[in-house]
Order: sequence, then C-alpha cells, then structure tokens
Amino acid sequence: MKEIAVEELLNLKDPVIIDIRSPIEFADGAIPGAINIPLFTNEERQVIGTIYKQEGQAQAKWKAMEFVSPKIPILLQTIKSYQTDGELVVHCWRGGMRSKAVVTFLEFAGIYAWRLVGGYKAYRHRILEQIPSMIPDKSVVIHGMTGVGKTEVLKILMKKGYPVLDLEEMAGHRGSIFGTIGLGEGHNQKTFDALLFKGLTEIAGSDYFLVEAESKRIGKAVQPEKLMDVKFKGINIYIHSPIEQRVKQLVSEYVLPYEQESWYNEKISLGIERVLKRVKDTDIRKRLIETLQEKNYQDMILILLEHYYDPRYDHARQDYIGEFIDIFAENPIDAAEQIVDKLKELSFLPLIETNSHVS
Repeated sequence: MKEIAVEELLNLKDPVIIDIRSPIEFADGAIPGAINIPLFTNEERQVIGTIYKQEGQAQAKWKAMEFVSPKIPILLQTIKSYQTDGELVVHCWRGGMRSKAVVTFLEFAGIYAWRLVGGYKAYRHRILEQIPSMIPDKSVVIHGMTGVGKTEVLKILMKKGYPVLDLEEMAGHRGSIFGTIGLGEGHNQKTFDALLFKGLTEIAGSDYFLVEAESKRIGKAVQPEKLMDVKFKGINIYIHSPIEQRVKQLVSEYVLPYEQESWYNEKISLGIERVLKRVKDTDIRKRLIETLQEKNYQDMILILLEHYYDPRYDHARQDYIGEFIDIFAENPIDAAEQIVDKLKELSFLPLIETNSHVS
C-alpha cells in the first residue's frame, strides 16, 4: 500500500484529495480543495460508533462491512471519475481502517492511490505548527470606516500580483454585525486555519503582506497571535471616502444582491436587534425601526454609519503602533491606484508582476 506523509502531500502539485469521512466530519473541517466521497453516512457512522462502545470492535467492524459492501462499486466509480494527472490521495480522520480499506479496494480495481498517514488529524496538527513561521515579518494594513471598500481594494491589489491575505474571505464573514449576509453561517476555526495556511503558502517568498484591519475575532474564527503582532507593528494606510460613496458601496455589497431573497429581511432584523441593544439615543432607535419596517435599507445604512459604526471605529485604530498614511479616494478603484503608488514609494513590490491595470 502506498503511503504519503502530510509534508509530502503539501509539496505535491495539484493532488486529487479524496476525503472519505462522513459529511458531518467534512463540514467540521477539511483540507481545502478536498472532495468528500463518504464511506459512511452520518447515521451509519453513529450506528457503528454505538456498536463499538456497547459490543466491541469485532461487531462494529462487521456492521461497517454490512454498510460498505453494497456501496463498493459506486464508491470506486465515483473516485475514478475524479482521476486526473495529479496524484490520488485518500484520507480519513486518523489514517486508520477507513482509508486503508478504500485504498485496498482501489488497488483491486487497478486504481493506485496514496493513503495519507495520520489522516486529517495529522494535516491539522502540521498546519497549526507551520503557520506562525510562514507569516512574513512586515505588513501593510488597510484601514478605513465601514463602506470605503477595503475588501474590494484588497481584491484589486491581489489581481495585480500583490501578496494579500483576505482574512474576511477565510473566515466567511465580513467582520461586522451583518457580516454573514449572503455568506451562509461563516467558517469555523478549523476551516479558517486551513484557508490561512493555503493563503500563506500562496504568498510564500514575500517579506510582507497586505491585510485589512480586523479585530482578533472575525465571526467564529480567531486570528493567531503572531499575525496580530505583525499587523499591529505594520505600516497603516487609512482610506477616507465620502459618506455618499460609502452608502452606495454598502448597498451594492449587502442589499442589491440579496434583498429579494426570502431570508433577507429577517436576517437584517436580527442584526438591527443587536444594534438597538447598544444604541441609547431614543430618536436614533426609532428611526432605525422605521427604516426596517419600510425596508428602506439605504437610509438605514446611513444612520448605522453615522451613529453606530463611525463612532466606534477610531477606538480600534489605537492598537496599531506603526505610522498612518492617509488616502482620500472617491471609490475603491481610486483607492487601489493610490495604494499602488504608495507601495512603490515604500519599495513594496508585487509578488507576481502582472500587466493588468486597476479595473
């Protein structure tokens, strides 16, 4: 049986990673890009676990074989359909019986795959060990009031070949009370860590990175201490934009794509409920409730910016000890162009030179 260690897997070019754990295990945390082809359903896994505890290993193995036997042809066919030129790697939770069985079945069928030694558990242990040493020593941190389009600016800079860590995307959360709108429930810590490792791998070789100013917790995920330290000591670029542009940006990001969805108003209502607990001014509270009832999201955003987000923002910037550079921009494209000029002045070059212009 061919076996591969995590270190070797991480050095493979475009492997096809088959995760045979149950859907619930896969949803809890997976190797980015892995394909979930479960050996057992969530219910079957639970039944096997119960038998193992109550009747012992032999009975649990027998039950597992009863579940698996009818599925073997379709299981092998499904894995075969994902075969490419890349190495095929199969894993389970600890690299135990499940992956050994599947790799053996594949060998009988003439399909040669690697079994990941230690499984997902070994992968997670390895990336947590590696992440601190992969973080570049310098950072350029993008600041600005809610709605200046910091994330959009980072995406433009990433397209231009600059080393960017988009932490909000990794967390599946935009870092505010309304942060999961249109993004599902946000990523858990395991998923965030895996995506951070992937992001750091992609900027390997750079001595700096660009990142948005975020509090340590983004949704359900917490950033590593080393990353926060490097950010706090970084060079800070503060984007200033007119409030009308900020409202327009937030409407295009949070309202227009989703307002027709059945879940939208309820999700906004839950967010406003949380805001109302922190707003003392009765007039502002009344106006927010009115905009919610009228579904007047544009006016709601303006009130939230002026009376909720903006007053809280300057407090957060006190943690950053590096110098601040102010940029006055009409929109994210304008901001990105100005940041590119500043980066050139500071001798921060793109990781990959591209011919693309900011667009």
